[in-house]
Amino acid sequence: MKKIIGVFMAVIMLFSPICIKVDAEPAVSPSLDLYKQNTMSVLWFQKSGEAKALYYQSYNMGRMRLDAILKSFPKNNALKPAIVLDIDETILDNSPHQAWFVLNGKGKQFDWNEWFKRGEAKALPGAIEFLRYADARGVKIYYISNRNEAQKGAAIRNLVTVGAPQVNNEHVLLQQPGEKGKELRRQQVAKTNEIVLLFGDNLGDFDGFDDLTVSGRIQAVEQHKNDFGTKLIVFPNPMYGDWEGAIYRYNYRRTDEEKAKLRKEFMEIYKR
Repeated sequence: MKKIIGVFMAVIMLFSPICIKVDAEPAVSPSLDLYKQNTMSVLWFQKSGEAKALYYQSYNMGRMRLDAILKSFPKNNALKPAIVLDIDETILDNSPHQAWFVLNGKGKQFDWNEWFKRGEAKALPGAIEFLRYADARGVKIYYISNRNEAQKGAAIRNLVTVGAPQVNNEHVLLQQPGEKGKELRRQQVAKTNEIVLLFGDNLGDFDGFDDLTVSGRIQAVEQHKNDFGTKLIVFPNPMYGDWEGAIYRYNYRRTDEEKAKLRKEFMEIYKR
């Protein structure tokens, strides 16, 4: 009899309101935080030997190409040889700013402008050595960035701090109000110089890659494949860039949910 009563009480407890309440509690899903998805990208950029090796490799390649170009550069050329470089993630390392968002999320604002004002970005591997080498060879150096014109003073101070040469108002060309892309500024440099090499972490740092779709960007790379390593030098940046913008069709105002959905849709997976 005691065993029967015990079983009966257990059944009652199983269907009691307390148990039903616990079972009815919805699963709490963590809030969507796209910044945390950047954890591995930032870690790779900051801590992998491979990232540093790629910067040294690219600047070593730039030096070899520059030597070969200058060796055959016509002495009677009215235009002076020049190189054009992006600034961020090409010369200066802004990954601490990206890491801040990974750790703090979207709620606390620490925008690019505030980070730029601090002027704390360090030089990337091989950058200053290459720039000083080019300067010593008499090559004109132009820094073309999509930082806006209002940030010019901060950009110049940071570049001077890390030891970059030829840093002045004429050689640091930032984005003007209403301007889209960098081609106008490249054309401005080309009026008095022959641009022999271009360096950047984004395909938009070169002509012919702006506003393309994901597949269009890849097709454009195929079309220019012989230029990479000979005239165009690319650096690795998995943290941000037009490669991401193309996934959103350059609409950064999409919700985080929409962005997350598009990120997954563009992934290629193994089909079983």
